[in-house]
Amino acid sequence: MTRVLFVCVENAGRSQLAQALYERRGGEARSAGSRPADELHEAVVEALEEIGVDTSGRRPRKLTDADLEWADIVVDVDEWGLAEPVGLCLEEVRELRADIERRVAGLPC
Repeated sequence: MTRVLFVCVENAGRSQLAQALYERRGGEARSAGSRPADELHEAVVEALEEIGVDTSGRRPRKLTDADLEWADIVVDVDEWGLAEPVGLCLEEVRELRADIERRVAGLPC
């Protein structure tokens, strides 16, 4: 099984969405950030919970060397050029979620 690490700055939105969506496909994933936020963005929590993803145990966390060693593939979601979800409404985060889901579907499991 391929292990994928999704990385962004805050690890409070896009990389968390990518991790959850990859895991939903049956893959093994982690996410982390270079400067993690205190908590996930509220609209991201709502967008994940409405598709059945439990976010109660998800917290932004700092990227470590161990994460990089663990991963078979490292995806810098900042390079995807997607909007940062902070300040987006739920409908906009749903669109972001759909975009990330399409991208994640192209990764090996």
